[in-house]
Amino acid sequence: MELSRVITVSDRSAAGLRPDLSGPALAELIRAAGYDVEIRLVADGSESVREALRAALDEGARLIVTTGGTGVGPRDRTPEATAAVIDRELPGLAEAIRAEGRRHSPHAALSRGVAGVVDPSPGSPGALIVNLPGSPAAVRDGAEVLLPVARHALAQLSGADH
Repeated sequence: MELSRVITVSDRSAAGLRPDLSGPALAELIRAAGYDVEIRLVADGSESVREALRAALDEGARLIVTTGGTGVGPRDRTPEATAAVIDRELPGLAEAIRAEGRRHSPHAALSRGVAGVVDPSPGSPGALIVNLPGSPAAVRDGAEVLLPVARHALAQLSGADH
């Protein structure tokens, strides 16, 4: 079973002021898709997210999904941190996630989430990193788009034929 990581990005949840509802909901969906899942909780901001993404890669996670920090708030910097870590962007996946979200909420259009891959390197098989918004409903919508294509993306990243 491939290792995946859910990273919840929230100042309030990281400070213990609000329970993390999105991370566990997302982990349950990813686990049901056949992945081994670990959850991490970090504060908003580029540095904390970038460090969490790099730690997940160092620990061998192949599917890394963030929840939170994709909006327009002053500390919403998850997309910027992700862009600093990925090698190639997958704009079609990010747009499909936004499109699915817009079917349920006009606020989905405000998500700046990105998706991309970290290329394989010696000792690392590469990874798929995807940003989802921070609400449990948005996590479910995003997972409906992501999970049916994740294994194929990871297989292609590992050199499998189309």
